[in-house]
Amino acid sequence: MAEYRDHEPAALTVPVIAAEVAERLTAAGRANEALNLLDGADPRQTKRLAGLVEWLDARIAALEALERGEEAQALRWGVVEQSLSIRHLRDYLKRLPDFEDAAEEERALELALHYPIFSQALRFLHQWPDRRRAARLILERQGELDGDSYELLGPVAEALEAQQSLAAMLCLRAMIEFSLERARTSRYRHAARHLETCRGLAAGIDDWGDVQEHTAYLTRLQQNHGRKYGFWSLVSQE
Repeated sequence: MAEYRDHEPAALTVPVIAAEVAERLTAAGRANEALNLLDGADPRQTKRLAGLVEWLDARIAALEALERGEEAQALRWGVVEQSLSIRHLRDYLKRLPDFEDAAEEERALELALHYPIFSQALRFLHQWPDRRRAARLILERQGELDGDSYELLGPVAEALEAQQSLAAMLCLRAMIEFSLERARTSRYRHAARHLETCRGLAAGIDDWGDVQEHTAYLTRLQQNHGRKYGFWSLVSQE
């Protein structure tokens, strides 16, 4: 504190620096001072995102040290609402009285279905995990699937294949179509493998809803991308 105040006092208004100092104050039994310091570096007042998580964590720790648990819980829930933070949700749930945690978990998981950033919502439901809701999110908001997010859609599709085949197929199709539309030849081998997986999944799907069934989808793919010979040469003709 003295080092900053003597040589760079403005630094104590930077959220990430204030958070680091506040954590040390709280650990030293000076949680009230920690809160006062954090109040002077509140990123929510300036809408600065840098250091927000660190600032919130430091504030939660100070509140807990002062036995102001309800305020700490309110902050944790706010983080869940704003960013679908799994860590903060777990911390929030484990501090609830018996039998309340299940209802609050349901409330948090329902939030994800309407969260404005689709990829963040899908990642949250996949990592929680809640495969039923992940599939529902995909089916209800399939137009928001980003085929370039293969690092997310690949694992999600794999996790959903057994019980949520239609949602898994939509993830695979998104990656296939991105590869072909952008002529990403380096991904053609993966896209061909995804198409083969789609063929296998299609055999077990009885209710397609508003999703185009596999044979019609394959016909459309050939019509739109029939000249992508590098891709079709990798596709099984069986």
